[in-house]
Amino acid sequence: MLVIKIGGGAAIGEGGYANFAADLAAFQEPFVVVHGGNAEFSELSRKLGMPPRMIESASGRVSRYTDAPTMDAMLMAYCGKVNKRLVATLRDHGINAVGLSAIDGGIAAGRRKPVLRGIEDGKTKVLRDDHAGTLETVDARLVRLLLDNGYQPVLTPPALSPGGVPINIDGDKLALELAVALGADGLLFFSDTPGLLANRADETSLIRDIDASDPAAALAAAAGRMVVKVEAALGAVQHGVGRVIFADGRIEAPVTRALAGAGTTVRTSAVAPASA
Repeated sequence: MLVIKIGGGAAIGEGGYANFAADLAAFQEPFVVVHGGNAEFSELSRKLGMPPRMIESASGRVSRYTDAPTMDAMLMAYCGKVNKRLVATLRDHGINAVGLSAIDGGIAAGRRKPVLRGIEDGKTKVLRDDHAGTLETVDARLVRLLLDNGYQPVLTPPALSPGGVPINIDGDKLALELAVALGADGLLFFSDTPGLLANRADETSLIRDIDASDPAAALAAAAGRMVVKVEAALGAVQHGVGRVIFADGRIEAPVTRALAGAGTTVRTSAVAPASA
């Protein structure tokens, strides 16, 4: 069983959904899709007169300030347009897809952090009424129910916090925790790069394999935001996920090519595809 995370960047977009659908239509094993929607979210927010507000924390992490009106825009973009366009494309290719948010059936719950502190446009800010949070629990019972009855779940943030408040959570974290909960054989992350790069500006600097049995060496080879991704991948493998792959979502047959060795593979005693 695979968990497939499709990034929400503009470089993948609706056109890329057809590549995933055509590829997955031939798959015999069950899979769960988790998707983002950041590009659509940002575009809709601008159209509604609420341009994205990005805040950088003391640790260098950049977050989007999500007040109540912005959360409404997120629900429209993620749970509405992006989710239903992707489900429609998958179903058009014969895949029995069902679209859900992580709120539905209590799939994902978390803790809201209503105050966001950091730097915006060079100034220190304290922003209140933030509707972002940290994923704390995943309940995969509804996902398993769908899989057991021949459906392919297509999930998206947000999650739910106490008091019935939707919260913006990390979609990569949602995919990872689902993969662990479901005992997935593989967890695939697709974005607008060929995989994890030693140099973010150079697509030829692809790191092919990362050995999860040597975490210190794996993290030493990582840089910048890649450190967080490698830490997450190592955690997934340590919790029983067979392998984690970071791959290109802009190409044809993205899943098949990722499983065949394209991208970056994280697994215990990783072996380069050419010598496997």
